[in-house]
Amino acid sequence: MSLPRLLAGVRIDLALSLAEHESIHGPAPHASADLIEAVAASGLRGRGGASFPTAVKMRGVARRRGPRFVLVNAAESEPMSVKDRALLDMSPHLVLDGAIAAADAVGARSITIAIPEDALTTKSTLRRALAERRTRQRVKIAPVPVAHLSGEESALIRYLNGGPLKPTLVPPLPVERGLKRRPTLVQNPETLAHVALIDRHGPDWFRTLGTREHTGSALVTVSGAARHQGVYEMACGTPLASVIEAAGGAREPLSAVLVGGYHGVWVPAEEIDSVTLDDASLSRHGGKLGAGVLVALGRSACPVRELAGTVGWLASESAGQCGPCSHGLPALAGLLEAMAEGRAPGDAWQRLERWTGDLPGRGACHLPDGAVRFLRSGMRVFGTALADHQRGGPCHSCRRPTTLRFGDGLAERAAG
Repeated sequence: MSLPRLLAGVRIDLALSLAEHESIHGPAPHASADLIEAVAASGLRGRGGASFPTAVKMRGVARRRGPRFVLVNAAESEPMSVKDRALLDMSPHLVLDGAIAAADAVGARSITIAIPEDALTTKSTLRRALAERRTRQRVKIAPVPVAHLSGEESALIRYLNGGPLKPTLVPPLPVERGLKRRPTLVQNPETLAHVALIDRHGPDWFRTLGTREHTGSALVTVSGAARHQGVYEMACGTPLASVIEAAGGAREPLSAVLVGGYHGVWVPAEEIDSVTLDDASLSRHGGKLGAGVLVALGRSACPVRELAGTVGWLASESAGQCGPCSHGLPALAGLLEAMAEGRAPGDAWQRLERWTGDLPGRGACHLPDGAVRFLRSGMRVFGTALADHQRGGPCHSCRRPTTLRFGDGLAERAAG
């Protein structure tokens, strides 16, 4: 089975019904005790951000005693990503198949699907899909705040347990203590959709796409200076340049491509042809495929304004409960803003170097780590532009709207 896999048969305007879904993918197989081993053999890694092996999480929950839960993290708090919502809106039964199969495999009797509280279409689509089928598990749809922290699994679990939307220190991990303080498997919709297909076709089939280390396909949200913004399904290991071409090519010459979103890394234009969409290739730039966000940055955009705006937004979205978020991120954001406006102190670059070295690995969550990764990558790729702004102040492109956004309508909710 070649591409598309996850997006087979979908249409933009209406979700696939259960009958349509089963005519494309076949009916879901009966619960299999071997599913966890099949997922392990497939090499599937989470398609949410950390690229953690899916089977390891499943084993961690399955070996626990007592009540267990599955949490579908569809909060999709990465602002430039819409692939999980697109998948739920167009092929909800594939995600439900994966969630139910995973629940059977780990011994969970309850499934919670967390979606943004403004995702009204997604909520209605899921309700219609659930009404079409019977499940052994109780399935609950849980609207959560539209906030960056909603995607952080410990903060999400804390909120769903009745607490504030703030991360908690680990351990314990969710596989040990999650929803209702019970073992919980947390996966995003795309990962569970892959589980559903592995359950049907097996691990060898899954590995016919991708690389040896980064198997299968992945959904990517392409935006920015690409001609046709939207959600595309690509084999892992696909050249980055080919993804841009699949999206109609660039509307203008590019300065860089952001891969992995606001916790991702920048690939400069001159290196785009040498990068492929897999973690081994992206690790040479210090990043991962993560949530599958690709933002093509045109030369007409000001990279300094993009960096300053994004780090400022990340600082505003933090929980503010640990030193790196309450003090470190705002300090970085203020210094970047000053550099963009040409009013930074003479040792601004040295401060950036020092502060970005001090922040990672501290606090309750990884938000500072991701922000620093994004910024340090930007410092490497856009160092000259930062120095020019520090000396001369804003450039003419600073007046343009930024390519990186933080609200609705950031990329078309459509499949390419």
